[in-house]
Amino acid sequence: MMIAGCAPNAVNMASPSPDRPWHPSGEEGGLWSTARPMTDGAEAPGAPRDFSVPASPTLAELPNTPDLDLNRTYELPQLIDIAQRNNPTTRIAWQRAREAALAVGMVEATYLPLITANVIGGRQDVETPLPVALGNQRYFETTAEGVSPSIALQWLIFDFGQRAAVADAAKHGAFAANVLFNGEHQKLIFDVTRAYYAYGASVQRTKITQQTRRNSIAIRDAAEGRQARGLATTVEVAQARQQVAQSELRRVQAEGQERDAYQTLLAAMGINATLRIRVGNADRRNLPDASKVPLDAVIKLALAQRPDVVASYSALQASKAGITAAEAEFMPKVFVAGAVASGEGSFNANGLPTIGQQATGSGVLVGASVPLYDAGLRAAQLKQAQSRSDAAESAFRRTQTLAVTEIVAANNQLRTALESYRAATALTKAAATTYDAALEAYKNGVGTVTAATAADSGLLDAREALADAHAASLIGAANLAFVVGAMTSSTTVP
Repeated sequence: MMIAGCAPNAVNMASPSPDRPWHPSGEEGGLWSTARPMTDGAEAPGAPRDFSVPASPTLAELPNTPDLDLNRTYELPQLIDIAQRNNPTTRIAWQRAREAALAVGMVEATYLPLITANVIGGRQDVETPLPVALGNQRYFETTAEGVSPSIALQWLIFDFGQRAAVADAAKHGAFAANVLFNGEHQKLIFDVTRAYYAYGASVQRTKITQQTRRNSIAIRDAAEGRQARGLATTVEVAQARQQVAQSELRRVQAEGQERDAYQTLLAAMGINATLRIRVGNADRRNLPDASKVPLDAVIKLALAQRPDVVASYSALQASKAGITAAEAEFMPKVFVAGAVASGEGSFNANGLPTIGQQATGSGVLVGASVPLYDAGLRAAQLKQAQSRSDAAESAFRRTQTLAVTEIVAANNQLRTALESYRAATALTKAAATTYDAALEAYKNGVGTVTAATAADSGLLDAREALADAHAASLIGAANLAFVVGAMTSSTTVP
């Protein structure tokens, strides 16, 4: 009662007001109901309030870094393998699948009897005052003690299929968890693939901006050379130098994007962001022409093997089993109960011989439990199960629809990316020719610096568009394989 009366004192472990910081009092491991009000210590009036949290050195211990060869260049299949071994998301999905499998085992355990061992023992001493003292003895003392061990059995024999329905629901849930585990690996493969191709595109953009800077320097040198011969104005030289500065800015931005893309790749792999490994590049990979994909066949294949569709259907089947289990609640249950027990006791009164007794007993009972009235609880549970089944069916249909939408969208994105790559290839060739011609014309005095710098910028844009279209095509192919459910290993990456 004293501790219960002190329960409101536990609020003293929190900050005393919403504008004052919380600081540990050192009593967090003790009894909070006896906590004293928190104080800010010697805080000077008007001093800034420190809302920092106590540092815990153990939280700064990072997981072991995977054994990586920093001198080796890792291609996409090797990066995927590293991610599958180190990314925490796959381990989380694996533990969920194990939990679901154990749930099936726990349900199946209800088919077997429950056997328990029990023991009861005790001792009682009683002193009764005598009305007349017998010598020096004024009390009549008695002692009774005994012990009774027993083994009891409880066994539900028949329940009109309720346990079977619950087990069926658990099996569907475990199947869905295993499917989602594989699906998590498929998603991880896609995430690493997408990050890999995006990083490759950023590396290409960095190289392009470096080449553009060299082109801009060539224009500047030409302008300064013409100025030295009295053939160029100060404005032309200023324009050329501005182009160099603009190219330098684009180079710095591209290098920053490359570093960001590298961190995104490491994050997708689930490894320490401070690592610096060598990553291969797919910039020289040839791309096919855009072709029409047989969408009907692809959609049927996807609906049959996509993890989210399969898991959603398993959830629907589990919800239907829940209806069967709820219906079985209206039926009687037949059970068997049995027990084997023995007892040993003794009674002792002062001055009299001890009386001992031993006994054993056993029994078996067969019974039935028939629910009669529960104020509509079982009916409500049945309606609830039916509602869950209807919701699961709607969720399954929605998953199917979303899958079809994703497949069509992924196919369109891939087709657009491939067509953009072909167009960007032609644009890059034309822009390169234009730049070379504009630079030579300016050097020979028949062109302008404005045309040369414009051609330089146009070539940069064309090359970046080509690199982006190439990466978008590779990512689009990977995305289509993923939404179809075909990205199942590092060897099936398109």
